[in-house]
Amino acid sequence: MTAEHELRLLPWVGSDGKPCYLSTGDQGGYVSRLADHIEAYQLGMASQLLDHARQVLDDDPEDLEELHLLAAQLTSALRDVLRVATSRGRRPVAPAQR
Repeated sequence: MTAEHELRLLPWVGSDGKPCYLSTGDQGGYVSRLADHIEAYQLGMASQLLDHARQVLDDDPEDLEELHLLAAQLTSALRDVLRVATSRGRRPVAPAQR
């Protein structure tokens, strides 16, 4: 997915909160596969959270704590999805196979 000598933005941050990158030409490597799985998990969780948010908002919630928790969860999911989109946007598209 990444070209040789290109850095892949990983779907997690370091202990200091800074982005983590992977420098490898081996897309089948352990860390690449782990990152792919975590990205898939994050996107799936964001989708489920979006469905939950629609239900909560359709019920016209009056509980401010529930709305606050929902906003915090949506913020976290949006951060993760943006990181995945940024990472994937930086990766060159593989040439079409014939």
